[in-house]
Amino acid sequence: MDIFEKCINFTRAEEIMNAGIYPYFQPLSGTDGPRVRMNGHTVIMIGSNNYLGLTHDSRVIEAAMAATKKYGASCSGSRLMNGTLDLHLALEEKLAKFMKREAALIFSAGFLANLGAISALAGRDDYIIIDRSDHASIYSGTHAALGATVKRYRHNDMDDLERVMDGLDPDKGKMIISDGVFSMEGDIVNLQQMTQIAQKYKARIYIDEAHGLGVLGKHGRGACEYLGLEDQVDLVMGTFSKSLGSIGGFVAAPKEVINYIKHTARALIFTAAPTPAASAAALKSLEIIENEPERMERLNHISKYMRNEFRTMGFDIGDSSETPIIPLYIRDDERTMYFWRRLFDSGVFTNAVLSPGVPPDQAMIRTSFMSVHADDDLEQALEITQKVGKEVGII
Repeated sequence: MDIFEKCINFTRAEEIMNAGIYPYFQPLSGTDGPRVRMNGHTVIMIGSNNYLGLTHDSRVIEAAMAATKKYGASCSGSRLMNGTLDLHLALEEKLAKFMKREAALIFSAGFLANLGAISALAGRDDYIIIDRSDHASIYSGTHAALGATVKRYRHNDMDDLERVMDGLDPDKGKMIISDGVFSMEGDIVNLQQMTQIAQKYKARIYIDEAHGLGVLGKHGRGACEYLGLEDQVDLVMGTFSKSLGSIGGFVAAPKEVINYIKHTARALIFTAAPTPAASAAALKSLEIIENEPERMERLNHISKYMRNEFRTMGFDIGDSSETPIIPLYIRDDERTMYFWRRLFDSGVFTNAVLSPGVPPDQAMIRTSFMSVHADDDLEQALEITQKVGKEVGII
């Protein structure tokens, strides 16, 4: 069999394109954050993870430009060899202090942070226990953890987690890994019960704060801070591509753990270091988050308002709570793509999430909001979504 045969036989994407409802790889030709240019017209963006609007903040842009002028466009090597800048060390020190951890380690992408840290920490004779709805990068990390045994539990179901834990060898290492805020569903990890179970079975806890950082907690440290359980979590991971207006990722943990990951994570050792621009942008964004809490306050106000409005209209938004991620469940792939297309043509950009990204009966339109959305943006998006939702029979 020719290894390319599967490629030749893959026709699903082309069929959807021919039907005029293909929702992916839509090119942007311009953006100010809340509104973007696509296919020659302007649409309201309610499908971005730029939660605090810092991607377009002039201070963040200026910091990225200044770093590029000072260090160049690339580090031209891995962190291990020749690619570590004093800027990287400053960012790691700032992240550790911000997250109230002993040390932090940055990666060139959030995906690489999970891939690298999980595969470095877990190996033969270890268990990794993950939520079925965890991010794909966590799954990839478990696949790369050679020799480790991976167990899954039902989404945010702590009774099922305990069932899984009860069946494990008590003498083997155990690490429970969960999103803090689930990126599709918009709900928050049940950390209170998780910590109790972890203590009972002597397991470590690893929380992915990609969508919680800058969104939840008094200081924006994420779900662990919001739930008052930071000291019960052993390692936290975060990204720069959401609230921090950049690209990259990090893990923060005790210094011995970070030192071990630094010298064993293949996703760090064999990947080019984060660019000067990305690192400087993240550093400046952290500074802004610390000094401008009103951004999170505005985001929380918008999230609550939009969640209530969608629910009142009759949309099924599942268990989304306290976060700017609000799913509109359609539960059918084709109808979801059709709804997406009608919204797009009417002036609203969202994200169509289909299987295998979610289970077949969980297809949704994923909406997400930014602190920089004006009231007019929100009202117009609601008006269009309600009108199209009624026209296509979603509500």
